[in-house]
Amino acid sequence: MSDLTVGTIVAERSVELTRESLVRYAGASGDFNPIHYRDDVAARVGLPGVLAHGMLTMGLAVETIVDWLGDSGRIIEYGVRFTRPVVVDAEIGATLTVVSKVGAVEDGVARIDLTVSHDGTVVLGKAQVRVRTAE
Repeated sequence: MSDLTVGTIVAERSVELTRESLVRYAGASGDFNPIHYRDDVAARVGLPGVLAHGMLTMGLAVETIVDWLGDSGRIIEYGVRFTRPVVVDAEIGATLTVVSKVGAVEDGVARIDLTVSHDGTVVLGKAQVRVRTAE
């Protein structure tokens, strides 16, 4: 991992979300806000549909680099800005696409920039993970 070059893609994947995924995440996280599973409530508050939990989206994004890292304990810091919601359709669900690219390397630490999109729209802004590059 010491020969990282800025601009190199280190990991990428697509993740399928369904309404069942949202219910399972709600059970695990304790976040039972009905905007994450009820169309009528989402519409009533002006949303375009049922939304994936922001923290679920954030977690799925960072999980993309774990195999490449070999040890999630190498993660020093992770942050994102939530810029667009991920609408999860009742029939077709939603597909998140994550591309992880080396953004900077300095003093044994790499910044990995995550591009997280849904239907061609970036949903997490400034999604960056700082990782230790050496043991």
